[in-house]
Order: sequence, then structure tokens, then C-alpha cells
Amino acid sequence: LDDLQFARLEPHLPTDTRGKPRSDDRRVISGIVHVLKSGSRWIDAPPIYGPHKTLYNRFKRWSENGVFERIFEELAKPQNDAGNVLMIDATHLKAHGTASSLKKGAMSHG
Repeated sequence: LDDLQFARLEPHLPTDTRGKPRSDDRRVISGIVHVLKSGSRWIDAPPIYGPHKTLYNRFKRWSENGVFERIFEELAKPQNDAGNVLMIDATHLKAHGTASSLKKGAMSHG
């Protein structure tokens, strides 16, 4: 994420950390975006984003706590006086490799 992108997200990130300080949020979010965008496994995330376990744990915890939902809601609001809205396109989904392995006619329609 560049400076402007992260600046828009940062106010919506949790600040109630307990114990050990969190890893660099910007690096971790960039890693999460990389994994989700590429469809790769967490363990295959490039090391530049930090430990894959950190990426997965942060994604899981923030998903359960509604952090990403709040970020998406904020990003969908008009961004200027002209009323321009950022559109979030969720039509690009990757199917699991086994999704295409079913032979034609293998399913019964009875």
C-alpha cells in the first residue's frame, strides 16, 4: 500500500492492543491483500510481508471483529463534493482446484 492508501485505512484499524506491540500494520495489510488478490496460500506469501502466520491470524481476527467490513463501508462513501463513490467489485472469485474436476454428467439430476 502506498502512503495515501494506508492513510485512508489506518483510522479504521484497532488500537486496543494488549501485550506485545503489533507488527507493522501497513506491511501486514499489504500481505493480506497480496494473498487474497493472488489466491495463493498464506504459507506462500512472500517473506517481505512478514510471517505467514501473522498474516493469517490478523486476517482471521479482524474479519471476525468486523474491521474489514467497517473499512469497506468507509471506502464506499462518497470521496468528494461531486459525490463520486469508490466501487468495490467482488465478481473476481477463484474456485478451488477441485471445483472443475467433476466430469460432465457425473451429477445425477434425480
